[in-house]
Parts: sequence; structure tokens; C-alpha cells
Amino acid sequence: MTDTAQPATPAAKSGVKGPAAYFPSIEKKYGRPVTEWKELVRASPLTRHMELVTWLKTEHGLGHGHANALVAHTLAEDSGK
Repeated sequence: MTDTAQPATPAAKSGVKGPAAYFPSIEKKYGRPVTEWKELVRASPLTRHMELVTWLKTEHGLGHGHANALVAHTLAEDSGK
């Protein structure tokens, strides 16, 4: 039997879990700090999770996983979770 596990990402190695684990790759791929993306999400007139995800994908070219991680983390922060 072979081990098919992928090597740990830098975020995983540092113990970062959940949506924040995507942040280093988001910054690298799209060239903006996560704080800027979160400001964009907060400034949007949209409020529902999937509306915001779709908006980030269509208007800013983010992939689904990256958009979802940003929205999930931002909305959780804003709700105090």
C-alpha cells in the first residue's frame, strides 16, 4: 500500500486551519493582501455568502475555493464567530 497523502502546505505546517489556510496562496496568486480582499467584501452591497462568492469570481477572477474562503472568513469575523 502506498501513501497518497499530499505534502503539507506552509499554512498547514504552521497550524493554520479553515479558510485562513488559503490566505498565503490567495495573496500569491492574485497579488493583493487578504486585508484588501476583505475590505472589498465588506464594501460590497451584497450580503449573502454565495452572492459574494459569485461576485468575487465574476468581477475579480478568483477561483471558487479562494472566493469561498475569503467570504467565509470575513463573514465569520463580522458576526463575531
